[in-house]
Amino acid sequence: MKKVAVIGSGTMGNGIAHVFAQNGFPVSLIDISEEALQKALGTISKNLDRIIAKGNLTEEQKQQTLSNVTTFTNMQEGVKDADLVVEAATENVDLKLKIFRDLDSYTKPEAILASNTSSISITKIASVTNRPDKVIGMHFMNPVPVMKLVEVIRGYSTTDEVTQQIMDLSKQLGKVPAEANDYPGFVANRILMPMINEAIYSLFEGVAGVEEIDTIMKLGMAHPMGPLQLADFIGLDVCLSILNVLHDGFGNPKYAPCPLLVNMVQAGHKGVKSGQGFYSWTHGTKELVVAPGFKK
Repeated sequence: MKKVAVIGSGTMGNGIAHVFAQNGFPVSLIDISEEALQKALGTISKNLDRIIAKGNLTEEQKQQTLSNVTTFTNMQEGVKDADLVVEAATENVDLKLKIFRDLDSYTKPEAILASNTSSISITKIASVTNRPDKVIGMHFMNPVPVMKLVEVIRGYSTTDEVTQQIMDLSKQLGKVPAEANDYPGFVANRILMPMINEAIYSLFEGVAGVEEIDTIMKLGMAHPMGPLQLADFIGLDVCLSILNVLHDGFGNPKYAPCPLLVNMVQAGHKGVKSGQGFYSWTHGTKELVVAPGFKK
């Protein structure tokens, strides 16, 4: 595994590119927007500065990391020599299927195609390619440079050899891989999203307020972040999308998204990314300020 391509330069994509580049891999970072690519390079640079400030990286290593990243707005050009492609586009099934159809024709036959999807079926994604044995899930956690876990998801046809390669590669990146089979939500979101949804229901039904719910879960359950704060960080639109995947995949009403979550997303209140969710984020992310609609 020598050359890596990353599709999508948003929060997850630039984080994945950062980690590979910092570990010595030449990375092609691909996005349809040149502006988004330049913003991604700026984010990677700032995150590397934070590591330097902690004494864990030198300026020379930072420059080497940045030099390992080459940007492309043309996918075919960016992936043509890749041994591994990691797709980190928006969590939209139709978009992902189109990307994998294109990747199958643009990449060399032996290349492994991975998706950073947090809930969409790897088997379904693999079905639009001529290499389902080489399609796998690499679900990185946000923020990618900091979080250790990589949830490695085997599709129905993913081979043992490909799975082992991705497990070994994840360790090479300093991550801790954990293998899961391909069922809706995999492990992380199958457990996390119902908890977040239940927290939203508790707010919706007037059981407790935003601060109280998060405080109880942080102090009572030793969670570093309350479920409503975490939902804001993940993106309420992403939470809704994952819950819909779980609900559709299992046909079980326990996964039905809370009406409050649906309304907030439709109103454009998506959490940190939009500046408002259960908390207000226009001032930054250091201080927790309950959103006006939820203040007592």
